[in-house]
Amino acid sequence: MTTNPFNRTIRVLVAKVGLDGHDRGARIIATSLRDAGMEVIYTGLRQTAEMVVNTALQEDVDAIGICILSGAHMTVFPKILKLIKEKGMDDVLVTGGGIIPEDDMNALKQMGVGELFPPGTTTQDIVKYITGWVHEHRNF
Repeated sequence: MTTNPFNRTIRVLVAKVGLDGHDRGARIIATSLRDAGMEVIYTGLRQTAEMVVNTALQEDVDAIGICILSGAHMTVFPKILKLIKEKGMDDVLVTGGGIIPEDDMNALKQMGVGELFPPGTTTQDIVKYITGWVHEHRNF
């Protein structure tokens, strides 16, 4: 279980931003995170960056995971980063995965996005990364 000595559970928001209607991967990740003991808020399909960040703020999440297959990653991630900065949520991990070319992954990481996971990544690797990041950066 991914809790701290104060019995606080890691909270992760999993989102699909834009018009991409394929959410199987997001659902698998959400289930895997939940099975690892995290509290997961799944926003469903066709969310805007504003909707995702507002939900993350309301739910007091430790991490936001964006599943993106549409090719809009160079628009979506920077917008989410801008919005979380505007709302003072600089200590929230923004991570994700999907179809993202390696050069774009590197550019997004330089902007402040955490690890990005391509197809074929094990769910255990994603759980381990989020758990480690949250324990290191969120005073767990």
